[in-house]
Amino acid sequence: MLETEPGLLHNAAEEIGISLSDTQVNQLIGYVDLMEKWNRAFNLTAVRRRTELFSRHIFESLAVKPYIRGEKWADIGTGAGLPGVPLAITEPDKPFVLLDSNGKKTRFLLEVKRALGLSNIEVETTRVENWQPAQHPDAVITRAFADLATTIGRTQHILHDHGMLFAMKTESAAEEVDALPYGFELTANQNVVVPGRDWPFQLLAIQRTRR
Repeated sequence: MLETEPGLLHNAAEEIGISLSDTQVNQLIGYVDLMEKWNRAFNLTAVRRRTELFSRHIFESLAVKPYIRGEKWADIGTGAGLPGVPLAITEPDKPFVLLDSNGKKTRFLLEVKRALGLSNIEVETTRVENWQPAQHPDAVITRAFADLATTIGRTQHILHDHGMLFAMKTESAAEEVDALPYGFELTANQNVVVPGRDWPFQLLAIQRTRR
């Protein structure tokens, strides 16, 4: 007998070490429903199979939750809202900014916000280097965005002294770490295990060098 989607989500969350309410499970399933619907016209993601939307996108996004700290979070180059939407669903009391320069994708995110009632999400249609937030985020998250030097170059104006950049990397980033710009340092390198996957990915935590 095939496991239901709520069952898959609850089991994945337990494996990750987090818990999901029934409301959060329903929101995550609703998010996948919207991705499937909008993907037909807007090409939000190359992933088409519903099972892979869960395994490659939802579970991977949820897997970073135990390692990210901060009260105000920003997902830079969020695309279809990954990992920002799943994280915002699990942290309803924390504000999230989802930023992307692609207007079609941010229109999708506005519909996600409306349809799922995610009042803690703010959507910005702009390039990150042009973004001037009223309050700097504590945690800046990127997934498949750019190499670390480029990412820091584009985001350093929003990284305050105690802000942290969390970069999700599917392959080894040792050379990128060696090429970190002056004034920034790697503070953690976590191998993150994704439920149902045989290989982990790296979550790099980077902040300004403390003098």
